[in-house]
Amino acid sequence: MSSTSTETPDPPDARSRLVAAAVAAFAEKGFHGTTTRDIASTAGMSPAALYVFFPSKEALLHELSLVGHSRVLELVEESASSAADPVDQLGAVVEAFVRDHAQSHTGARVINYELSALTAEHRAEITALRHRIDLVVRDVVQLGVDQGVFHTRDPHMTTLAVLSLGIDVARWYRDEGVWSPADVAEHYRGLVLAMLGVAPDQ
Repeated sequence: MSSTSTETPDPPDARSRLVAAAVAAFAEKGFHGTTTRDIASTAGMSPAALYVFFPSKEALLHELSLVGHSRVLELVEESASSAADPVDQLGAVVEAFVRDHAQSHTGARVINYELSALTAEHRAEITALRHRIDLVVRDVVQLGVDQGVFHTRDPHMTTLAVLSLGIDVARWYRDEGVWSPADVAEHYRGLVLAMLGVAPDQ
């Protein structure tokens, strides 16, 4: 399917509008409750316009998930490599991860809570990215345990708890709230380090 030139603005602008509209619609109605017509209408385009850029609604969700998870993986890797000390490493990772999930809370809700709507192939691709994020954080936690600065019986489970805390920020954070993304990130840094037995002044 295609649209006429009068229905579709310049491709970069049209694509970005469709992506933004999809994020808003998926967040409000859920993937299954959203139609391609909803997305196109929110973007101010004809229903056919979406198919110029995406073969399906699922393909649009896949792109959102792929771009979002790839960006978070890069962010986590950069934060983990910003210091040699595991306390500083984990603190940097948590602050960056939480701040990002607060700043991009609408999109983060979509890509974290609509995974089941992806095809098996696309879901496997995103799951692999999530596993790489998990491994980066787990390596930092394990390093801290090996050095005796973190205390946990199960570094893997603790890593899942740390990531779950950050992801959940996207569920409850709102722009009109009293806390800024930086406020939440700093507070969660302290929570995570305390959970691992690190003294507040470290």
